[in-house]
Amino acid sequence: MIALTLREIAEVVGGTVEGDGEGDGEGDGDVVVSGPVVIDGREAREGSLFAAFVGERVDGHEHTAQAAEHGAVAVLGSRPTELPTVVVADPQDALQTLAAYVVARVREAGDLTVLAVTGSSGKTSTKDLLAAVLGSAGPTVATRGSFNNELGMPLTALGVDETTRFLLLEMGARGRGHIAQLAALVPPDVSMVLNVGTAHLGEFGSREAIAQAKGELVSGLFTGGTAVLNADDDKVAAMAGLAPGRVLRFGTGPGADVRVEGLRLDRLGRPAFTLTAGGGSEDVTLRLVGAHQALNAAAAATAALAVGMALPEVAAALREVASLSRWRMELHERADGVIVLNDAYNANPESVRAAVDALEVIGADDGVRRTVAVLGEMRELGDDHESSHREIGAYAAARVGELLVVGEPARGIHDAALEAGATTTLVADGAAATAWLRERIGPGDAVLVKASRGARLDEVADALL
Repeated sequence: MIALTLREIAEVVGGTVEGDGEGDGEGDGDVVVSGPVVIDGREAREGSLFAAFVGERVDGHEHTAQAAEHGAVAVLGSRPTELPTVVVADPQDALQTLAAYVVARVREAGDLTVLAVTGSSGKTSTKDLLAAVLGSAGPTVATRGSFNNELGMPLTALGVDETTRFLLLEMGARGRGHIAQLAALVPPDVSMVLNVGTAHLGEFGSREAIAQAKGELVSGLFTGGTAVLNADDDKVAAMAGLAPGRVLRFGTGPGADVRVEGLRLDRLGRPAFTLTAGGGSEDVTLRLVGAHQALNAAAAATAALAVGMALPEVAAALREVASLSRWRMELHERADGVIVLNDAYNANPESVRAAVDALEVIGADDGVRRTVAVLGEMRELGDDHESSHREIGAYAAARVGELLVVGEPARGIHDAALEAGATTTLVADGAAATAWLRERIGPGDAVLVKASRGARLDEVADALL
């Protein structure tokens, strides 16, 4: 973060500085915050500001000493602590206000470009791809993992300083107005909408409502900004009417400004394709697994082109991306030859189909004896919970050798696969799944692990590895 005194921070967020760590009760407003803003004291570094929140189980104020041990020099909280503290009524509101101030100040003083991405699926993968591309052109601050909500977004934004060239934000939503609020804090110069699927259908009620929420990112563009939209998704393509400025489209058809052509997959499901834009073209072979990564790469390329990068340098950067955020289509090969595709971070019907497709491609290799899909619950589907799980069961049954379904909430996958004539087993939990896999998996097998985060199948994948 840019260096600010506590007095400056208090003025920005409407708080008061209290305490100087020596017990005299007077606030030391001259303390300078020059390190990152953190909400976990263990992540503090020299010069950090520790934002303390009071939750149902944890009171961050009680962990001030831990933050100080790691280098924090001050606290943003709702009551005084042993460190100099900016005291406010609502630390979350204060954090958002501070983030908006810091980005606006850096934007005005320097050459900062803000990019934001949303979508029902693929947000984090696309963000990771774009972060790598932008990072090849200049200092880039990007969302860690999927830290994309009303708390994670401002924490990311506060990471910018005078040297930052690009700020890349992932924005998620649990309802109408959430993205609009985030975009109002830090208006993007480039807004990317990847797709409108069925993730969070239980919270929104319909794809139309999801589209309205995602469209808030387009409406929230900074003056003169560019909307990057998926031409292959009708709900996203229709958002062009919301854009206050330029629109660039990516996809596979002739209506796309940046196109994926000639898509093909190698034996491990890694895509190769020709990326075409502005009369030029580049051959790209990704080191990532899944045909869907080609469209994610095209989205990232379109955003990079929108901020002035050239197609050859964009393609060169995409070719070098070797990994994404943890537990997203991670491909591992054990010493005994077992292939493990760990995509256990999250799941919705679209992303499960993409992962199953990748496993099917891997299974076509002569060296693979059998494919096993370990699938758990997809959450937040509302009334479509049962039908969506059954659809995935039928889909997987036609494409993989065997299914291991984990947990009663995912029973629909098992039942539909069984009705389709597939070999499928339903187990109670991750421990039972791990035991089943350890007993049966051996050389020549390829295993996919996929579920919503709450199913904790990442633990099953870890045990496999």
